[in-house]
Amino acid sequence: MSNSTIDLKKGLSIPVSGAADRIVSEKLVPDTVAIQPDEFKGFLPRLLVREGDAVLAGSPVMADKKNPEILLTSPVSGTVKEIVRGDKRKLLAVLIQSDAKQEYVDFGVQDAAAASADCVKSTLLKSGLWPAMIQRPYGILANPGITPKAIFVSAFSTAPLAADTEFTLADECKAIQAGITALSKIAKVHVCVPCSSSAFAKVKDASVHVVSGKHPAGNVGVQISHISPILKEETVWTVSLTLLSAIGKVFSEGKLILDRKVAVTGPCAKNPSYIETIPGMPISLIGKMACPDTEVRFISGDILSGKNVGKQGYLGFFDNQISLIREGRDTELFGWAKPFRFNQFSATRSYFSRLCPKKKYDMDTNLHGGPRAFVMPDSFYADVLPMDIYPLYLIKACIAEDIDKMEKFGIYEVLPEDLALCEFIDPSKNYIQSIIRKGIDLMLKEMA
Repeated sequence: MSNSTIDLKKGLSIPVSGAADRIVSEKLVPDTVAIQPDEFKGFLPRLLVREGDAVLAGSPVMADKKNPEILLTSPVSGTVKEIVRGDKRKLLAVLIQSDAKQEYVDFGVQDAAAASADCVKSTLLKSGLWPAMIQRPYGILANPGITPKAIFVSAFSTAPLAADTEFTLADECKAIQAGITALSKIAKVHVCVPCSSSAFAKVKDASVHVVSGKHPAGNVGVQISHISPILKEETVWTVSLTLLSAIGKVFSEGKLILDRKVAVTGPCAKNPSYIETIPGMPISLIGKMACPDTEVRFISGDILSGKNVGKQGYLGFFDNQISLIREGRDTELFGWAKPFRFNQFSATRSYFSRLCPKKKYDMDTNLHGGPRAFVMPDSFYADVLPMDIYPLYLIKACIAEDIDKMEKFGIYEVLPEDLALCEFIDPSKNYIQSIIRKGIDLMLKEMA
């Protein structure tokens, strides 16, 4: 039984082609996996291993310099193959050579219902799953020393071509329930589902909310803004449904199990479908699923807010989607001045393609122009952002590095992904997510 129903009117569903069929086409067991500390905002890595060291799935690999209790652990058993560093010896990744047979650190089976808050925190810290908890505002690692006002879980995603959680996690309901029960010992848990018939609508120990609407209705930031907006000096935590399942398994099985179904999607995906793998998988393993003779951008995540990792990159810790999209380096004669553009999607219905509302488009990375001054009113961006903030003024405040106005216009409530649609429809071609990210970094620096 849901506690509330939220029907969002604003937003935009992007009709891009290449949705994954609901089948698992392959199970990929990578020889090498990567642990990348840059994925965890606020984590300052201190190495705990050396090349050649043997590790189990769940063995500590790095610790946070500021809070040594927070660990990153190995998702597989094997041997530390390589420590990858960048400029000024910055730690970029630790590569683990995987064993044929997986062995696990035994964290002990526990009854989540009987565990205390301190026990739950201790288990998450030891297992390396504490970094699954993201703290808002700012989207940083959750601070184990504080108690948030709530913990939010979005049980669905409305991002373009997003993985269908009803398919990927339908068999994980027991583990998800154990994870919710465990986290409820720390703070009140809110779970947002797309409909009352969802497989996750009947969970216990949580408040369930039905949220419907176009993208970004599935963004946890949007859900928080309608259920319990973040005010100054307030803190909430969020966790993805995929990692919530892993949390539940740590309690019910005593092991760190990060296996997941990942959607391989996009216009450049041959036979888009799901694969079974683990985070840190080399993207090169799915190279054969990309269209040949095409310059493809490999994105870990969705096409709006995912990371361009390239064919030599790795699947992100938080991601259950890989998007393959063509690099758009071509130019178009007369471009926007041509009204008969049946193969171009327009958010403003400027082209005759609006006569085909169900059409899917083979979109690419072409910006169709370059960055220039903001030329649209705030309402233009607000039409795709169902949050009670002023997006244009927030963006300009971030550019001006005006902290007072950033606070006034909603910096505490957003992460870059929440304004990804504003960037998509922006006729001025500004990198809005990057602007918001720099604004958040400034807040962290000045408010520390």
